[in-house]
Amino acid sequence: MMKIYATSYTILLLFVVQNSYGISSPLEPFTTYRYSTELQLDVADLWWTVDEIEQEITFELHIKTLGWVALGISPAGGMKGADIGLGWVDKAGEVHFQDRYAYGTSRPVVDNTTKDWFALKGREQNGWTAIQFKRFLDTCDTMDVPIKSGTNILIFAYGLDDPDMSQSDGSIYYHDKRRGSRILPLQSYGNPSPEEKFAGLDSFEFRLKDYVVPSNDTTYHCKIYKAPTSFSQRRHAIAHKTLIDPNNRDLVHHLLLYECNPTAVFDDNNLPDGLCDEIMPKIAQCASNIASGWAVGGDDIVEFPEIGGYPVGGDFEIKYYMVQMHYDNPKLTPYRRDNSGIRFYLGKELRQYDIGYLTFGADSSYAAIAIPPETDRFIIDSYCPAEATKGGERTRDEMCLHMFVYYPRMRNVYGCMTFFSQEVWKEKMNSSESSLNYQALGKWLKELTWTPDSVIQWQEFYNDAPRVVMVGRAGNFDYINLTKIPEYEDLEPTKCKRGVPNSAIHKNVFILCTFISLFITIISNYF
Repeated sequence: MMKIYATSYTILLLFVVQNSYGISSPLEPFTTYRYSTELQLDVADLWWTVDEIEQEITFELHIKTLGWVALGISPAGGMKGADIGLGWVDKAGEVHFQDRYAYGTSRPVVDNTTKDWFALKGREQNGWTAIQFKRFLDTCDTMDVPIKSGTNILIFAYGLDDPDMSQSDGSIYYHDKRRGSRILPLQSYGNPSPEEKFAGLDSFEFRLKDYVVPSNDTTYHCKIYKAPTSFSQRRHAIAHKTLIDPNNRDLVHHLLLYECNPTAVFDDNNLPDGLCDEIMPKIAQCASNIASGWAVGGDDIVEFPEIGGYPVGGDFEIKYYMVQMHYDNPKLTPYRRDNSGIRFYLGKELRQYDIGYLTFGADSSYAAIAIPPETDRFIIDSYCPAEATKGGERTRDEMCLHMFVYYPRMRNVYGCMTFFSQEVWKEKMNSSESSLNYQALGKWLKELTWTPDSVIQWQEFYNDAPRVVMVGRAGNFDYINLTKIPEYEDLEPTKCKRGVPNSAIHKNVFILCTFISLFITIISNYF
C-alpha cells in the first residue's frame, strides 16, 4: 500500500462506461444498447440498457462457447451470496434460462421461490452463444442482489456443454478456470457526453510513454508533469478524458491527478518519475491536493458544469501536476507496456467560475481505519462541516460522494478528513506515553485477537468515540474536535418492483419494499 503524504483518499466515482472497448463477439446484438463492454478478450462481451421508468435492466451476454453461460451480481466479488442468471441454447435453437443463487463456492442452486431473471432471445453461431435477458433492478427477493446506482460487481462463467436436463434442475458441470469478474456501474447518476462534442477544441494531456509495469501484484507509479506553458492567458478546461491503454484495462486499477504545491520547484529536464514510495521525498509537495481521478468502473469522459471550468495557464498558480497510477497485476504478468494518462479539453471562452475538487471521508491511516479481519460488514462514518463547502454554490454530484466538483474554487480547502485523536487511541491502548507512536499503534492493532463479541465492541467504539476533522490543504489544515459524529437523516424509502418485466409476456406483480442506504462503508483494501 502506498504511503503517500500523510493520507491517501478513498474516492467513489459514479459514472458508467458508455462506449465499447474491443468487442470480440462476431455476432450482432439483438438490439441497440446504451452500454457495452468486453468482459474478457476474445471470450466474453456484455451489453445492457437500464429502463428507469420500468426499473428494469436488459442484458445481452455473448460468450465463446456452445455450452451454458452465466452472469451474476455479487455482493462482495466472489460467488458467496451471488445472484446468478444461467442460460443456454439447446440443439433445437430454444433458449433456456434459470434464476440461481450461490450459498458458497459450490454449484449455485436454482431459486425455486421466485424467478426474477427472464430470457428474451438466444442463439448459437460461429462457436458463440448469445442470450438476451431481463430482470428488475430490485426484485425484493432475499435470494437476489439489488442493482444499485454506482458500481456493481459482476461475475461470469461458462461451460463447454449444456446442462444435463436428465438430472434434477439440470446439472451443470464445473466451469474450472472459465470464469471472471468485473466492477461496473450498471446504472449511474451521470450522463457522459460523447467525445465528438469536444472535437476541434484545444487540448493537452499527461500520459505515460511505454512504461513497463512491474510483475508485482500491486504497483503505485508516480510521475511529475509540467503544466502547459503555451497558454499566456488563463483558460478553462471544460472536460477531461481518462486515457486507459486498451491493452491494459485488466491492469489499471485507478489514476489520480494531483496538483503540486505552488511553491514546488523541479528541474524541468529531469522531472521525478518512478515508484511512488521510492521517490517520496521528491514528490512530497505533490501528494495532497487531488485535481481529478478515475477508477475501475468510472466513465472515461467527464464534462464540467456549463458555468464552471478547471483553470489552466496564465496566472493560475499551479505549475506542476503529478499522475499516480495504481496497477493491479494478480497474475504477475511481465513486460506489459502502458501508455495511460489523462487529457483535458479547453473551452474557447472563460466561464463564470473556476471549479475545484473537495475530497472528504476517513483519513486512510491507522488513526482512522482499523477494520477487524474477516468481517462481512463494518461501518466507518465520517463528517465534513458546513464551513468546508461555504465557497461552493452547488455540487456537480451528490454530497454523499467522496469527491465532488464545486465552484467557485476555494484556494485554501482541498480536503476534509476524519480520524481519531491521539488521546482516544492512547486510552484504547492503555498507553502512558506523552504522544502517540503511530508505528506502535499499527503493531498493537495487528496483534489484537478477534472474536464475534470483540468485533461488535469495536463497531460500538467506532460509533461513539470522539473524532477530529481535518479541513484545509497541505500545510494549512484546521482541526475541529467532535465529541461524536453528528446524526444524519436517512434517505426516503423507495419502491421496488417484483414480478416479470413487461416484455417477458407475463403479468406484472408489484410489491412495495423499502430500503435505507446512506452510510458509507469503507473497506480495508482501499485505493
